[in-house]
Amino acid sequence: MDIDYRLAFELAPIGLVLSRNRVIVDCNRHVCEMFGTTHDELVGQSFLVLYPSADEFERIGARIIPIMSRQGTYADDRIMKRMDGRFKGETFWCHVTGRAFDPAEPHGAGIWTFQDLSSHRPVKAELTAREREVAAHLLDGLTSKEIGKALTISHRTVEIYRARLMRKYKASTTADLVHKLVGG
Repeated sequence: MDIDYRLAFELAPIGLVLSRNRVIVDCNRHVCEMFGTTHDELVGQSFLVLYPSADEFERIGARIIPIMSRQGTYADDRIMKRMDGRFKGETFWCHVTGRAFDPAEPHGAGIWTFQDLSSHRPVKAELTAREREVAAHLLDGLTSKEIGKALTISHRTVEIYRARLMRKYKASTTADLVHKLVGG
């Protein structure tokens, strides 16, 4: 039996994007539905249109380079932004995984998957870009020192952001905060 790879790409039960230099070259139907847009509106666009801020786009892009150069892949949970429709501008948690075709060029050609986590991890508070990054690392179980190293900030600065998150989510402990971040 011949497999129609184009049809498989289009109907995959997860969002798929082919990219080159952080520009969307192709995407499947699932990505369009997730971000509330059309194929024609996404193709040729920078991934920037899917981020809550240009700052996060730049910081995550910089963070990807050493990891993908070393491992060939990159994955994280991050907050992304819907583009159009009735949910325009809405932020949501998304699991993103990527593979560079050539690890020596992390932002060169690659394939990315996007999985909407909003059904079990709603965004319950307005967060700054840095708070979103710290929250994502907390969900990965990292300590303040590990988060500080990953974000190239001091662990004391991480603790300030963690305290802000705890206030916003009305959490009494870090464990309580993580529980509330995942939607509990």
